[in-house]
Amino acid sequence: MRVIITGGGTGGHIYPAIAIADKIKEHHPDAEILYIGNEIGLEKDIVPKAGYPMEFVDAKWIDRSNILKIFDTVLTSMRGTRQARKIMKRFRPDIVIGTGGFVCFPVLLAGQRYGAKCYIHEQNAFPGVANKSLERLVNKVFLGFPEASEHFHEPKKHVVTGNPVRQSFFNADRKEAREKLGISKDSFVVFSFGGSQGAERINEVIFDLMRVVNKREDITLIYGTGSQYYDEILEKVKEEEIDLKDNIRIKSYIDNMPDHLAASDLIISRAGALSVAETCVCGRAAILVPSPNVTGNHQYFNAKSVADKGGAILIEERDLTSEILIRNVLVLKDDPEEVWGMEKAAASCVPGDAAELIYQEIMKDQEPQ
Repeated sequence: MRVIITGGGTGGHIYPAIAIADKIKEHHPDAEILYIGNEIGLEKDIVPKAGYPMEFVDAKWIDRSNILKIFDTVLTSMRGTRQARKIMKRFRPDIVIGTGGFVCFPVLLAGQRYGAKCYIHEQNAFPGVANKSLERLVNKVFLGFPEASEHFHEPKKHVVTGNPVRQSFFNADRKEAREKLGISKDSFVVFSFGGSQGAERINEVIFDLMRVVNKREDITLIYGTGSQYYDEILEKVKEEEIDLKDNIRIKSYIDNMPDHLAASDLIISRAGALSVAETCVCGRAAILVPSPNVTGNHQYFNAKSVADKGGAILIEERDLTSEILIRNVLVLKDDPEEVWGMEKAAASCVPGDAAELIYQEIMKDQEPQ
């Protein structure tokens, strides 16, 4: 089996692609897998570490600010398609899989013209422009959220799989995770994070939450500031002469996300597709604050999908205040039955092992008719 996988720009596109590649390798150790990306995306750093060979093609996002930039995008995509077709002829793929990002367009277009079976995976509840434009070219569209189907045009191609995450999230255990992290089994654990760079507004209100819960032996706060805000937060703690106790853990970067999610009772985060998927796979209650600065406001729709099922509380950034956040945290802390119900609802948002479901759907198309 010869497979080309593409997807790029952000980790939200790249990590699901790697999870799918890993699943194919799990079932077919002799499969040849080639990753095609773009040199300006994060894939150039992430994919080689995952152990997959990689090639690059030209691609560019759509900039609608003026006609010349749109024309430049078209020319770049045409050049990228020619490059991708050369790769197809040399590599001879049976399957081409795209997981989003502007690099997918030239690669999937070349794959369809080459004659390979083609697939896309859409992580968000509100799909991106590239994936919507590629629907007509592919055999199936895999959906991270069922709500995304409304924004495509060929429902017969749609398969709700959820979002692929690493196996370690499925295996995460609260008791074991707390033992690893040195957290009491009786503590109510709140874990906040805004991504590797951080989220300014979330950090501001979590700082106020920190003031309230500092020294409380029944609450542990893991405060993931992100690298951009870490020094600023520590400086503010020093300026205000806050005597932080052991129940407060301020971290620049979370390098063991499965254990931190598993150890927690309540997650406070943005609503990127991958973060939401990891939280739901671990079955954790959440307060989700969608970023307002994303295309199509897709994080809002991701959060709404889980909140509508009872697995999360959705607070838009414009409505987020310290008072509202602190009240929600303390109410949930004192209502374990509500938290348990949210955990159960969050877990129900995951159809299963998404990478396995995607693999099985692809294999159906490889069977002789």
